[in-house]
Amino acid sequence: MSDSVRLDKYLWAVRIFKTRSDAADAIRNNKVTVNGAYAKPSREAKIGDRVEVKRAMITYTYLITELVANRQPAKNVPQYCQNITPQSELEKLNIPRETIFVFRERGTGRPTKKERREIDAVMEEMFFDDEAFFDDDEE
Repeated sequence: MSDSVRLDKYLWAVRIFKTRSDAADAIRNNKVTVNGAYAKPSREAKIGDRVEVKRAMITYTYLITELVANRQPAKNVPQYCQNITPQSELEKLNIPRETIFVFRERGTGRPTKKERREIDAVMEEMFFDDEAFFDDDEE
């Protein structure tokens, strides 16, 4: 156990990131916050710090319970770090991803100009509907 550990080294040691350079890159690219503020990879991790890591569409939240500088086996990680990610964030993993698939009969060839315009119109309509949805969330 150490009395001070760099943030990137700690995140690597508790297996949040596969490599220390991955951890440092994520911190530099503002994917990691400590107690609600962006940090540098060299920031000292402290017991009681709340670390949020944004991956894809989910923000994982961890509480530092003990400091460690060496990479730990997965079974030891709960001694050093507590996952306190809200259930609402974890439920985002179960949201089915909407995919748009235009079905065409086998052997009909490429779409005609008219069919292409119809497909584009549907796609554009869906795109603008999504933008309106996101605009409402921000207000």
